[in-house]
Amino acid sequence: MTAEKIKYPLRNKLIVLVLVAMVPILYVTIYLIMSLLNYSRAYDQIVSSMTLANNYNMNFKDEMDESLYKLVVSNVTFDTVEEEEALKNPYTLIDDLRTEGNNLLGMTMDRESRIWLQSLLRNLDTLEDRVDDIRENQEMEGQYEKNTDMLNNDIYILTELIQDDIQHYIYYQTRSIEQLKVQLNTEVEHVIFISILLETGIVITVILITIAILSSITKPIQELCRITSQIAEGNFSDRVQMQTEDELEVLSDSVNGMSENLEVMVHQIKEDERKMRHAELRLLQEQINPHFLYNTLDTIVWLIEGDNPDKAVDMVVALSEFFRLVLSKGKEYITIREEEQHIRGYLEIQQVRYRDILDYEILIDPEIYGYKILKLTLQPLVENSLYHGIKYKRAMGKIRITGQLEAGRILLCVEDNGVGMEKEEVERLQAEIRKPCKETEKGFGLANVNERIRMNFGMEYGMTIESERGIGTKVSIVIPAVEFFEKTIGESVKEGKETDVKEEAGY
Repeated sequence: MTAEKIKYPLRNKLIVLVLVAMVPILYVTIYLIMSLLNYSRAYDQIVSSMTLANNYNMNFKDEMDESLYKLVVSNVTFDTVEEEEALKNPYTLIDDLRTEGNNLLGMTMDRESRIWLQSLLRNLDTLEDRVDDIRENQEMEGQYEKNTDMLNNDIYILTELIQDDIQHYIYYQTRSIEQLKVQLNTEVEHVIFISILLETGIVITVILITIAILSSITKPIQELCRITSQIAEGNFSDRVQMQTEDELEVLSDSVNGMSENLEVMVHQIKEDERKMRHAELRLLQEQINPHFLYNTLDTIVWLIEGDNPDKAVDMVVALSEFFRLVLSKGKEYITIREEEQHIRGYLEIQQVRYRDILDYEILIDPEIYGYKILKLTLQPLVENSLYHGIKYKRAMGKIRITGQLEAGRILLCVEDNGVGMEKEEVERLQAEIRKPCKETEKGFGLANVNERIRMNFGMEYGMTIESERGIGTKVSIVIPAVEFFEKTIGESVKEGKETDVKEEAGY
């Protein structure tokens, strides 16, 4: 997955997280503000209507009655009525009230209030007709009594009715305010309840979405941390399985690729080291110290020249058997019986050379003869006892080799009564044999044996050394008790590879 194929970038996920948190809260806030504004406008409208109606309730009847009275009983006419400071034109009063009444009718939603406004408008129409009658009578002579009767019997009654209409309108509008207040309180309670529900739902939703988004980010990061820790510890087999379609998936693919490459490289390095180490071990196994061969051949020549052909024949037979067991048809494992024969042949040859200082004893329990052992396990130990223990003693010394089965393990010991070592020397030698052979400065043969045992059987097996100056040295080896014919898969594969190599080499 390349960067161009990222479907859900982390940046977009974080933006979604912010929007999820902000948008619902913003929506609820806007809803509350709009509700409050609507009720505020409704309240202002009712109050404004009531103020206007109350103004007409206080002034309209008095102004209309007074103006019409002056028009009937005095010399004031409709044309000159507005010239009087305290009087107003009745038609202007009627038109103004009709205009405001129509405006209020268009704004008023309450049914009862609308009924009284409609009654008001009808009464205004009737009042206007009566004013028209008074005006006509005023233009005619001798109509004073008639206008006076109309003023008392029609005008005053109509203005009273109009005032009653206005008062009833104010009453119902007042009641509407109360209803609006109750409705507003109820609505506020509903809004609060709904807001609580919405806020709760929003909070839960935001939490769930936040957890989901954060989980989609943190879990892959945790998985990457785990895998990188595994890689740091040398485990390259684990892979990150991630389908997030974001930058983390790209990163995980890169980590997987890096892990695969490292696994191949490390495997190749280990394989190269294994082959190199195997070659070194094979070389060490199959290239016995040439001085041993030279000295043995010299001894054989010396025996022949000393007219001791039988002893020379015995040494040739022993040398032949020694090399036969060393080669062992290329096998890395042999039986403990064969290892004992190998050691016995080696000691027989060496005893001819060092007959004045060397004696030996082999006490290996026949019970363990059928168990397998790495070829050339005991020979370096015996050689070390001879050359570093017995030889420096410059007196008769003895090498004792024992072997027995203990608690499912095989214990092999090579003990001599040579010069021995100081405690500090033993500790240094113990430290040396625990190192890889290529890092060893002293005791290469012992380190080689110890490393081979640990490489083939496990780190819990290996060699220990005990020594005391003037007393001698004891080297013990512990290996698992495995019968020779039992082969692990790894051994079969290794032997198969060795066979392939030999076939390719023409063996």
